[in-house]
Amino acid sequence: MAEKGSSDTGNKMNRRDLIKGLATVPVLGAFAYGTWRKRRQDHIKGHNLASELNMSSEGIEYTPYKHDGQTIRLGIIGFGIRGTQLMKAAGFVPPKTIQEWKDAAQKDSRNNRYEEFLQQDDLNIKITGVCDLFDVHANLAMEAAANIGREGTGGSMGTPPKRFTTYREMLASDEIDAVIIAAPDHWHARITIDAARAGKHVYCEKGLTRTVDEVFAVRDAVKESGVVFQLGHQGRQTESYIKAKEAVDKNLLGKINLVEVCTNRNSPNGAWVYDIHPDANERTVDWAQFEEPCDVKHPWSPERFFRWRCWWDYGTGLSGDLLTHEFDAVNQILGMGIPASAVSSGGVYFYKSKAHYVNEVREVPDVWNAVMEYPDLDFTLMYSASLANNKDRGKMIMGHDGSMELGNSLQVYACSESTRYKEKIESGLINPDLPIYTYIPGRKNVDSVATATEQYFASRGLLYTYRGGRRVDTTHLHIAEWVEAIREGKQTSCNIDQAFEEGISAAMATMAYKENRKVFWDKENEKVV
Repeated sequence: MAEKGSSDTGNKMNRRDLIKGLATVPVLGAFAYGTWRKRRQDHIKGHNLASELNMSSEGIEYTPYKHDGQTIRLGIIGFGIRGTQLMKAAGFVPPKTIQEWKDAAQKDSRNNRYEEFLQQDDLNIKITGVCDLFDVHANLAMEAAANIGREGTGGSMGTPPKRFTTYREMLASDEIDAVIIAAPDHWHARITIDAARAGKHVYCEKGLTRTVDEVFAVRDAVKESGVVFQLGHQGRQTESYIKAKEAVDKNLLGKINLVEVCTNRNSPNGAWVYDIHPDANERTVDWAQFEEPCDVKHPWSPERFFRWRCWWDYGTGLSGDLLTHEFDAVNQILGMGIPASAVSSGGVYFYKSKAHYVNEVREVPDVWNAVMEYPDLDFTLMYSASLANNKDRGKMIMGHDGSMELGNSLQVYACSESTRYKEKIESGLINPDLPIYTYIPGRKNVDSVATATEQYFASRGLLYTYRGGRRVDTTHLHIAEWVEAIREGKQTSCNIDQAFEEGISAAMATMAYKENRKVFWDKENEKVV
């Protein structure tokens, strides 16, 4: 019988020619012919399966964002770990850091950090104000903003921006059009609301807020003001997530019934036990302002200032900080929105000794689990996290016909009991142990990822992605999208509606843990009960 898609005569001629050419080496010839035939059959099977799945084979091309028109004058609120990364993504880095990148490239040709930074689009942004409660960080932010030539130490510098001692002074300035909020979580709602009411566009880091009431207040302020809002989930730009949505839309998985997402990290930095800066003291830190939103005030504590995520007074725990990354990725792919209910459990099981804290032990769990139910969509979302074990566990989306493993790449496997793939499994076209679809973004260079925490974020597509085969900082793409939306009056991919869904969901999970009960969402009345 002729093989599908080719003529019998053509196949016979190919075989005759091949066998004739191998006749002088009969043993090797037979082996080579068998190898050739198997490869040809695998190619035909692969072609037939690709046609069945109908997934696009091309990567996403890089399309520069539109940055012409008026220069956007930007204020930076918070220049800690994430604030530094956000300013880099916007195009501003302190000279000392640039010099370190250049020196590292001299020693190792695979270290492309400086080259990739120079390849970022010029967003036509000017940093006209910075605000940080720690003098050292504020001064570094001013240096970064003045480094308009993107040079190392000894290079020419522009005029430093104004340092504002409070964010309210910044919002009152006519020299500010938009703000990036990278302050601790307990400030997010207050600053976002005030910025929106002042007519300043907002890029706010996750978690959005600490409480349900704050989520409603932020949404109302942004909606009423009409400012352009972007929540800091740079995963919206990750190529594999975009491909995953295509796979779900084309029904490769069938009816989805279970989603499992995880966080595993195993280092003090990954558990938010950050280093304490030696120059931090009551003269260099505005501690009273830091504590302003807190119901209960605390005496000066460098631990609380630098490791604020470890206490409920300031942070949102694993729910607001790390679950939200996973939630937003799944919401981007499935569009499931707010769950009908949430339960959670966990505790401080590892980072609870004086070996990790000098004055007081953390309150926020380092092991935590949450379950969110979506009865209208007939599936459950389960989250599991440990900050004391770094076993790699990616996202898993499971349907009746297949499962998807998702990180910086993705694989789709057919389920052995699938209805859709039943005949193809029985015929041998599909092996349930092997992926029926794999997508690995194009990589030409060894990834220059230095720390365990960076490796964690890189594996989830949160440090960089690919466009046209070129590695690009996802945060740069996310800020660029926000800037373009400001100029063109458009919505962003992680706008206030997406932020509202996430904020309510994360707050529900936190509430369930703190109150030790199952929490429900009353969709009709928009109320958590």
